[in-house]
Amino acid sequence: MSDFRLKVFRSVARNLSFTKAAQELFISQPAVSRHIRELEECYRVQLLERCGGRIDLTDAGRLLLDHCDRILEEYDRLSYDMSLLHRCHEGTLAVGASTTVAQYVLPPLMARFLEKFPKIELSLVNGNSREVEEALLGHRIQVGLVEGLARCAGVRYTHFLRDELVAVAGVGTPLAAREELTLDELREVPLVLRENGSGTLEVIARGLAEHDLKLSDLNVRLHLGSTESIKLYLENSDCLGIVSVRAVRRELYEGRLRVVEISGLKMQREFHIAELQGAGDGLGALFARFLLRYNDRL
Repeated sequence: MSDFRLKVFRSVARNLSFTKAAQELFISQPAVSRHIRELEECYRVQLLERCGGRIDLTDAGRLLLDHCDRILEEYDRLSYDMSLLHRCHEGTLAVGASTTVAQYVLPPLMARFLEKFPKIELSLVNGNSREVEEALLGHRIQVGLVEGLARCAGVRYTHFLRDELVAVAGVGTPLAAREELTLDELREVPLVLRENGSGTLEVIARGLAEHDLKLSDLNVRLHLGSTESIKLYLENSDCLGIVSVRAVRRELYEGRLRVVEISGLKMQREFHIAELQGAGDGLGALFARFLLRYNDRL
């Protein structure tokens, strides 16, 4: 029902590429150009400009993109809500998710989902992002939630959620009394972090790299295999931990842990919904649309 030209423009604007937009939307590159030209003629403005070998948005293009996001999101919500009026969904749905999402994001959403669709048998598989993608490609799950920048051929990715890592210490410890640490001070404090290969550790490493630092430059006392283990360890030690802020909401509220700012260190990651290209409108697509419908409440 929504204007497909807006979807084309949004894809071009996000990718800054006609070729990538054509691949993403499964249409030809001339068709992409035609849709953009029709929008420019409709609004009598230039939406894109070429600078050397690259594409940039004009002021009008940035304005349209801002409206596109809201308009298409509302169309998706309308389509989703209307579809619930006449469809009875039942069957088995297997979902895969990386650890942080599986433990701290999905459970309340799964409860809401099953309230709406009680005839669906829902299961959750936990693994790292690569394992989730492999399960999706192997048809062991119908939809996945992954983190990071990995991209697999044949998989469609939709942005779902932004997450932030924070440094935390047990209340009553010397570190918890500090409002902020410098990066030089961070090199000296005792740390407990997730295990090698974890997505959380990769995010920390990327944040450090922006300041020409490596994990090996830090005073890591211990690596633990779960965020729950790190939280409990911090409540019984003088160490500092770095975990998802979503994982410590209860401990922060109850006053058992305290956030310690690290000056200049940004540790953020994006979570994406992963679906097979051309998977159709099955239960996996239903769950994906449900997540996008309610992610603004997380």
